[in-house]
Amino acid sequence: MDIRFYNTLTNEVTRFEPLNPGRVKMYSCGPTVYDFAHVGNFRSFLFADLLRRFLELRGFDVWHVMNITDVGHMTDDVAADGLGEDKMQVAARRLKEDKKSGKVEEGAVANPDNPYEVADYFSRAFLEDGRSLGLKVVSEYPKRVPKATQFIDEMQQMISKLIQRGHAYVGSDGVVYYSVESFPRYGQLSGNTLEALRVGAGGRIDISNQSCKRHPADFMLWKPDPKHIMKWESPWGAGYPGWHIECSTMSMRVLETEVLDIHTGGEDLIFPHHECEIAQSCGATGNELFARFWMHARFLLVEGEKMSKRKGNFFTVRDILSGNATGTPVHPAVLRLELIKSHYRAHSNFTVKGLTDSANTVRRLTELGQRLRDECGGVPKEIDRAEHPVVRAFLQALANDLNISEAMTVVHAWIASPGQDAADAFGVLLALDQVLGVWELTSCDSEADDPESDIAASLCALIDEARRARDFSAADAHRQRLIGLGYEVRSSPEGTSAKKKFA
Repeated sequence: MDIRFYNTLTNEVTRFEPLNPGRVKMYSCGPTVYDFAHVGNFRSFLFADLLRRFLELRGFDVWHVMNITDVGHMTDDVAADGLGEDKMQVAARRLKEDKKSGKVEEGAVANPDNPYEVADYFSRAFLEDGRSLGLKVVSEYPKRVPKATQFIDEMQQMISKLIQRGHAYVGSDGVVYYSVESFPRYGQLSGNTLEALRVGAGGRIDISNQSCKRHPADFMLWKPDPKHIMKWESPWGAGYPGWHIECSTMSMRVLETEVLDIHTGGEDLIFPHHECEIAQSCGATGNELFARFWMHARFLLVEGEKMSKRKGNFFTVRDILSGNATGTPVHPAVLRLELIKSHYRAHSNFTVKGLTDSANTVRRLTELGQRLRDECGGVPKEIDRAEHPVVRAFLQALANDLNISEAMTVVHAWIASPGQDAADAFGVLLALDQVLGVWELTSCDSEADDPESDIAASLCALIDEARRARDFSAADAHRQRLIGLGYEVRSSPEGTSAKKKFA
């Protein structure tokens, strides 16, 4: 079956094949580790994970790299130069205050004035959140999850090459700038023109230092600044790299290629970040392309509105999983499904109802998986993915520009009628879950593996005993204890049962 994806570069859905048959080299813009990642960030990260898992189920060897930005990402990143202050500096200041107020756990950050400690603190948090949501690339840390500060020498080498090739220059302010006029295709990805950028482009360029540049849209590659929170020696003075040069360097070095098969990120990165990546990467290599396919996830809304701390609808992954946001803890599998079940090119609306629906799907899939595993003794039948009707229909849906909605329709129909052969059905479930990543997060929660299952069974027995004695206050007390442990409790004439809740 043909695989077809929408390519932001060409604005059309086209057939996908990697440069090297059987292997896909894919880069995803990861987090800037100045705070805990929010659900909007993870919508983009999990879209890339879904794409990777689909390609792997189709038989490709996927080299997937996701960076960690720990320097050079400025607070006003809508401007190509990056205005304001380094986000790591903001993080250091906030952590210092949080440490004073006791909001940061003891020993987490010994010295908030040390930006490396701050970056390490939030990097660990991102990796923990990623693992909890089944983000495959984090299992390959640090090999496939590079940090920008580890590649400063390589960035300087690329900047030197750009200067040699006439694509970069040192401005009168000592800053090394990329010359957008040296790259005629600048603007191809975003649709911006140099003329529009010359007159301001809605505030997307820095107009404070125009006398230092050849063109208003020229963007920073290296900024000498001995007072910056993180700085390195360079031929252009002690300073720090621009945000855009970081991803160009890391992607090519770690993936060992000058041309990527796929580059992913959120739609907010199209301009200026990805536009600048193309210009400097092609300028350094002389290639026509930097990435053959550019794929971007659209924004995540919360109850129909843009996320905003001012509106009180800004949630980190930890807010959702802990129940701080909704009042009820949410299982990681539920949050994962909620963030991947909408098409990546459509705005996703994050709602309490959506979480409830996802929890019901996770519950049905998990209960089916537990039953099938028990019936076949945990030994699935090996299935032909290309020929099995359920898996083939699932793959065909995803091959159509990652149409997860259609793929989930296949899943729901199959859950309702999985067939009589438990080993075959269990094999199907495992194949589907290579992409969905739900069963892998919940299978360890079955009562057989639950360290609290003996307590749960005892409390169920106590409930039944109290009900028989018509001591309903005691029965209710035992029930509330079970609910507090995260169980869903059901009583019937046959007795009381308890199962772990997913939301």
